Amino acid sequence: MTGGIKVIYSRIGEKADFVIKRIISSDRREWIVVTSDRDIVNHAWALGSIPVSAEDFLKAIEKGIPSYLDEKENGEEYIKPQRKGNPRRLSKKEKALRKALSKL
Repeated sequence: MTGGIKVIYSRIGEKADFVIKRIISSDRREWIVVTSDRDIVNHAWALGSIPVSAEDFLKAIEKGIPSYLDEKENGEEYIKPQRKGNPRRLSKKEKALRKALSKL
């Protein structure tokens, strides 16, 4: 474990997706799972863990601040989707993601 980050490898012949799902299913706590796999993202959210895309994880590590989500990417401005409710209030998933990234 380096800097609070634990890297886990799968065994030969074992799929990494299965290992990740098994770990977050068996140890019921809030994991920060770095993945861009949609199936694992959905599985993590369902079990109360926080999935972070590899791209977002890299940005958070490089910049050291969680406010990167508000910046422009690839020269295009990010357009937030239309939603109901208070526009100043973050969704539960956005709050959880920002909280997780601030811990890195």
